[in-house]
Parts: sequence; structure tokens; C-alpha cells
Amino acid sequence: MTVILLVIVAVALVLIVAPLAYTRLRRPRGPELEPPAPPPAGAPGARARPPRARPPARRPPTRPPSAPPGPRPPGAPPGPPGAPPAPIDLDTEAEALLEEVEAEEEAQRLAPPVRPRFRDRLTKARALFAGFLSRTTIDQDTWDELEEALIRADVGVRLTGEVLDDLRGRVKAQGITTSGELVDGLKADLKAALASADRSLRLDPGETNVWLFVGVNGVGKTTTIGKVGYREAAAGHRVVMAAGDTFRAAAAEQLALWSTRVGADLVRGAEGGDPGAVIFDAVQRAASRGADLVLGDTAGRLHTKVNLMEELKKVRRVAERPPGHLTEVLLVIDATTGQNGLTQAKQFAEAVEVTGVVLTKLDGTAKGGIALAIQTELGIPIKLVGLGETADDLTEFDPDEFVEALLAV
Repeated sequence: MTVILLVIVAVALVLIVAPLAYTRLRRPRGPELEPPAPPPAGAPGARARPPRARPPARRPPTRPPSAPPGPRPPGAPPGPPGAPPAPIDLDTEAEALLEEVEAEEEAQRLAPPVRPRFRDRLTKARALFAGFLSRTTIDQDTWDELEEALIRADVGVRLTGEVLDDLRGRVKAQGITTSGELVDGLKADLKAALASADRSLRLDPGETNVWLFVGVNGVGKTTTIGKVGYREAAAGHRVVMAAGDTFRAAAAEQLALWSTRVGADLVRGAEGGDPGAVIFDAVQRAASRGADLVLGDTAGRLHTKVNLMEELKKVRRVAERPPGHLTEVLLVIDATTGQNGLTQAKQFAEAVEVTGVVLTKLDGTAKGGIALAIQTELGIPIKLVGLGETADDLTEFDPDEFVEALLAV
């Protein structure tokens, strides 16, 4: 038993003393325990040691500063094979890219209009003549279907009767027996009815030309002005737009959007202000800045029809004052209104001496025959037609193409 106790005590002492001794040995020695420094060379008792040769230091080869990866700047000559890419001037690169984008936007903004095809846009109007065009013989049903199609297309009762009478006489005189020959005769009559008219838009060089746009509200006057401005700017003319419709809410804002897109100057007045004053200011600005075309918007509705017509007469007189040179008064008519459009044309023609008609929304209606009624009954040429929503869809009216598209098999 005594032996066991002694062993336990010895083990305990070892476990206590051993860590303390290890810690003492690991403690840093003071100056008194450090070995003496060797005597300097040449001192008494010093042994001379041969100098140890050091290997030459190896330095990395000198390299030029590397440029960030990327393409060479525009116009930089190509470097030798294996050479690092040349540094990029970010400012120059950004300026070149900005100029390229601006040039592309300018080309798109004033690109020459792409003319739409009548045949592609008159599907609704052509559908009215489908029954007549599908017949193979000439009988009473053929005449009935043709008469119904012409009236439904808003050609008008009087003109429809004249066309049918001429066709019947042609059938007897020429011995026509097939529907194909009858269709050719109908085309010839309609083209002849639309042929005698000057459809050019007058623009006298060296003058401050003024084109006034008239018509009731909702027919698309303001949009038409924007599209006409787009066409004329693309043709190289400098355009000023006059927001003369001071009675309709947001009319000036709508025209402002078009003027920004076209790059035209815009003249506007206070809401409810004098339209004549707006036209006058627009003419003066055009003359002072060398612009050759003023496009004037007008109101389409006042308190009574008499007030509207009197206001338009006043605007016309203002537009004719020097330096203004009034060359066109264009009546804008919505083709979907049919015979109501004919009534509008009569009223405006009497008040402001309309020189031409712009027929809008012709692609969205089956009443394309109103074009025939307007020209034959009023003698006013249709100069422009709208065949869609984009700026390129306002195009010159071609009678031959119109008739061919209307009666295409």
C-alpha cells in the first residue's frame, strides 16, 4: 500500500514539474546568456575568414506595361504578331459610337417614304365586288350585283346609274359576251372618271409656301400634317408647323410630337386663342429662317357651322398676306364616313376654295367609292390618300392603280 502511494506522489510531481521546466526552457534568453559576438575583422584574436561569393541576383526581364484587353481603336494600324494590344482611348471610342448612332437615327428619321401598294391595302373595298367578279356570264344577276357593289362602296346613286348605262351601251355596241370584257369596260369607265385632274402639290421655289389643312374634327388633320411634314422634310424642304387648332384639347401637343420627329419648327398659341395669329406668327418665322413650307392646322369645330366657316375664311386671308404664299388648301376627309364626306366637301369648298382632298383611312373601309363621288360631283382632285397608320402610308393618289386594286380578280 505504501508503495502505491509513493508511485502516485511521484507521478503527480512529474506532471507538475515537467510543464514548468518546459516553459522555462522556451523563455527567450537575456543578453547574459547569449553567445559573445565575434570580434571585428583585424582585431587581436580574430580569425580571418575568406569572403563567401554570392551568386548574382536574378532580376525579372523588363516588360512594357500591358494594355487592357480589347479591340484596337478605329483607324489604328495592326501591331506585329504576338504584340500586346494597343491601349484604347475610351473617349474617342464613345464619341465615334455616338456619331454613328446619331447618323443612323437621322437617316431613319428622314428616310424617303416607302410607297405602299393599293392592292395590298384595299382588301375591304375589293371584297364588295367579289360576287360580280366571280361571275362567268353576263345576265341580270350580273347587273344587279354590280349595281349593289357600286352603291355599297359609296360611289353614289347618280354616278352608279351613269356607269351602268355606259356599260350596257358598250355591251350592245361591241357585242361583249364575257364577264372579263365587262370588267375591262368598267375599269375603263372608272379610270376616265378620275383622269382629268392635277394631283400635284404646288410648292413654288423661293416663296414662303403655306398649305392649310381643313376638315371636321376626328378625320385626321393633325396626323396628316405630321405625315406630310415627314414627306417634305425627307424631300429636302425646311418645314414650319403651325398649331392653328387652338380649340381642341391636346391638338398642339400632338403636333409638337410630330414636329420633333420631323425636325420642323413649331409655332403654337394659347389654348382658345386666335388661330389667325398662330398662322401669322408661323409665316413670319418661316420667312425669317428661310423655311420654304408652312403647314397650318385649323379647327374643325366651333359653336356653330357659320362660326367655323367664318373663322376659316379669316385664317385663309391671313395666310395670303406677304410674305405668306398660299398654294394649297387641303380638305381632309375620313373615307369611312362615306356620303357624309361628300357633304363636308361641299361645305368647305364653298367657304375656303379647297384645292385638293386628302382621303384618310382608305385601307380600313369598304367605302372606297367615295373617291369617285368626290371628284366627279365636286371636281376636286384627290391628291393624297392614307393607306395605313405609319408615316410612309400617306401616298399620292394614283387613279389607275386605285381602280386596278379595287377590281382585282
